[in-house]
Amino acid sequence: MLSQKLFEEISAKIGETIAASPAKDIEKNVRAMMASTFAKMDLVTREEFDVQQAVLARTREKLAALETRLSRLEAELFPEETAAKVEEQSELGHS
Repeated sequence: MLSQKLFEEISAKIGETIAASPAKDIEKNVRAMMASTFAKMDLVTREEFDVQQAVLARTREKLAALETRLSRLEAELFPEETAAKVEEQSELGHS
């Protein structure tokens, strides 16, 4: 019990000393400088990043589905051209 009280007193004294020293002013200045620099860097929060990442994933899924749908429609409407494209891609893949 005595050691806990002693520890708390020492911690309080150290805190008071630091608060009254130039170190506290330096800390405040460094924090302000860092905040200013980060503001200039136009950073986004992690939450904003995660939201945009989810939007991008959904967009990619929709694009893939639309590409598949377009390929099917082209195959139905233009079977000769589609067969020629498939053959051409097959030849390019084997070269």
